[in-house]
Amino acid sequence: MHQVFGNKRAIAVFVAPALILYILIGFIPILQSAYYSLLDWDGISPAKFIGLASYKDLFFTDTYGMEFNHSILNTLYLAVLSVIFQLPVSLLLALVLARGVRGEKLYRTLYFIPVLVSSSVIGVMFLKIYQPDYGLLNTFLKQLGLGSWAHDWLTDSSTALISVIIPIVWQYIGYHMLLMYAAIKGLPEDLYEAAKIDGASGLRTAFSITIPLISPILKVCVIFAVLGSLKFFDLVFIMSNGYPTPETSVPSTLMYTAIFNRNMYGYGSAMAVFMVIECLVFYLVLQKMIRTYDEREGEAA
Repeated sequence: MHQVFGNKRAIAVFVAPALILYILIGFIPILQSAYYSLLDWDGISPAKFIGLASYKDLFFTDTYGMEFNHSILNTLYLAVLSVIFQLPVSLLLALVLARGVRGEKLYRTLYFIPVLVSSSVIGVMFLKIYQPDYGLLNTFLKQLGLGSWAHDWLTDSSTALISVIIPIVWQYIGYHMLLMYAAIKGLPEDLYEAAKIDGASGLRTAFSITIPLISPILKVCVIFAVLGSLKFFDLVFIMSNGYPTPETSVPSTLMYTAIFNRNMYGYGSAMAVFMVIECLVFYLVLQKMIRTYDEREGEAA
């Protein structure tokens, strides 16, 4: 085995298939999108080279009224809510389940089911919940005597965005919970036995032992939550019936609208390129922040 992994030719043979696949379905399409973003092209007629005009229009002119800047703010709002609400709930569930509760396997499965269910199914389910006439939410409010609160949650500009974000945050709680749960289950039991002998409470054990030791997976979950929010598409598209309003639009839905509804391939490609760069920048920034935090923790220790 050592001879195989010490042989550079053998390494190249094993790495080459994955590298070729990545180049074909990942890197080359990005380069194509970057090229198309420099064109004024409807996908059929001859393309016209316009340089960076599409990017200028996206951020400064907004000739087509797509409010791209507002859609970026929506994704940042989603990212913040994912980190603030989604991850703490996931961590709490993981801490409780990993300490051995009755029906642990059942609860673990139930919390993970939303991740397995298709986003289209979840989108349709929440459309029924938000339905203004017979939806579960408005019916429940009327039963409580709060009928004045009942309204069309997805068309009201004050509630449309948060109504779309709620199912997105809810769906992936189980995903992050399972990652944290697996990390906690991998910790040595000796640490908990020693803490119990010393009289540490469950809360003190969680904050002094469990959370610090699973910090690597917590950092991964933060990166996944943020980057996933920046490129989210399916639930937003489904719950807006394919035509997101400015209050609920995100860059990916505007990209779809530009390319497939308006035949603006160059303009939509500019959005796609921005999303790739945005995710890369946020990834690098988060990595830098995590590295700086780890260095400070190391110096403090």
